[in-house]
Amino acid sequence: MDIDDLKTLIELMNENALSELEIEEEGRKVRLVKEAARKAEVVAVPTRIGEVVSESRSGEVPSGAPAQEPGIGEITAPMVGTFYRSQSPDSDPFIEEGMKVTAETTVCIIEAMKVMNEIHAELSGTIVEALVENGQPVEYGQPLFKVKLEE
Repeated sequence: MDIDDLKTLIELMNENALSELEIEEEGRKVRLVKEAARKAEVVAVPTRIGEVVSESRSGEVPSGAPAQEPGIGEITAPMVGTFYRSQSPDSDPFIEEGMKVTAETTVCIIEAMKVMNEIHAELSGTIVEALVENGQPVEYGQPLFKVKLEE
């Protein structure tokens, strides 16, 4: 796969609003991921031991990113996966806006590689805002909830 093929794949991703695309061809895998901050990532992964394949990353977090509000903390995703607000589709959400949480409170589940991982608040306060919709993919470090911290 050459650079023109990669450019074509990136154009297809943009035209079809895809956030991720993975292709395997002749024993080589190419995975394209577009992150939430509108930065594109191209990673080519070797399939044979000792084989070197190029890796390029482009884009940066915008310099005009909003500053963190005083007294407000964020619960962030500790892994890449699919975000779920409840144990099952018929269950109530683990937390709602306005609820108090402690470090041990389960706030959501992130499914990664068919494993359901309970995510804990790891801080104490009151949930101000949920930043991710149920069933949406999340990236490592992505903010999930805003929390008014206890003083």
